Amino acid sequence: MSVPTPRHRRRGTLHPGAWWLWSLALGTAATRTTNPLLLALLIAASGYVVATHRTAAPWSRSYSAFAKLALAVLLIRLAFALLLGSPIPGTHVLVTLPEVPLPHWAQGIRLGGEVTAEALVFALYDGLKLATLLICVGAANALANPARLLKSLPGALYEMGVAVVVALTFAPNLVADVQRLRAARRLRGRPDRGIRGLLQVGLPVLEGALERSVGLAAAMDARGYGRTADVPAPVRRTTTALTLGGLLGVCAGTYGLLTAEGGTYGLPVLLAGVAAALAGLRLGGRRTLRTRYRPDPWDLRAWLVAGSGAAVAALLALAAASDPEALHPGVVPLTAPALPLWPAAAVLLALLPAFVVPKEPS
Repeated sequence: MSVPTPRHRRRGTLHPGAWWLWSLALGTAATRTTNPLLLALLIAASGYVVATHRTAAPWSRSYSAFAKLALAVLLIRLAFALLLGSPIPGTHVLVTLPEVPLPHWAQGIRLGGEVTAEALVFALYDGLKLATLLICVGAANALANPARLLKSLPGALYEMGVAVVVALTFAPNLVADVQRLRAARRLRGRPDRGIRGLLQVGLPVLEGALERSVGLAAAMDARGYGRTADVPAPVRRTTTALTLGGLLGVCAGTYGLLTAEGGTYGLPVLLAGVAAALAGLRLGGRRTLRTRYRPDPWDLRAWLVAGSGAAVAALLALAAASDPEALHPGVVPLTAPALPLWPAAAVLLALLPAFVVPKEPS
């Protein structure tokens, strides 16, 4: 039986940028609807792909943390609607809470009072949309290797990317150290809970974090991190102008797409801003002297994964424009949401990575 070579194993991996594009596209699709059935399909699709393709690496465990955060956001949104009321009118009163009188300058705000079913359902739809967005971002954190993603960044973003990767990998390693030390203390018959156990575990954890930080700093210094090349002054000024102008164009174009008044200029300004920002990043990469060892190829599977997410976002945006009532079910009068067929079929395209991407070895 032949052992696969590192090159063969490399071919089985997917570009980490494809996972991020796929998850961000699903998050964009979640912002186009408040239908709880479609949002539940998005959560189920992303969860299935994560369950079949995440590895045993520390960053792969972050999906459950994002799911808990999404649940907390949903509960907080419902609590706000319960305590602070809602502008949604309703006739189905569930409970009447004691109302706190407020001064005249706080008109429009109330604490307590009647809680209607319409207000709670509206808060549920609104909170579920944000929770779905958080879960989609958590799927990218669980599937994409941050170290491999760092190698794919443009040279102009390399230093910022290093800081982000170090920040993202610090918390999982810290949690792993705490679990390892608590298990060791239990095997020795020592307490691992309470203030005493926390104090006795905290010092070794901080010592390990300091050792990793010193080792990381030494490795970065040995590899020449921070060296820059001499770039002419006109190139630097052009890079700054293109980057800032591109970012302003992206902000203005995004605002135009999100508002009804800017529908005519939103897309052209957005495309022009993206082009200027990419040109600025390309010129800014001349300052960074680094090479890529065995870069991740952007192959057909990466196109399929990113394209499946983009297709879901585009189709749901089209459905929101053509049939807004199906993607934004009303709560007055209070009716059960219906599942639109072809938007639901479009969401199922998000399952394509589960079939075209081979599972990485743990």
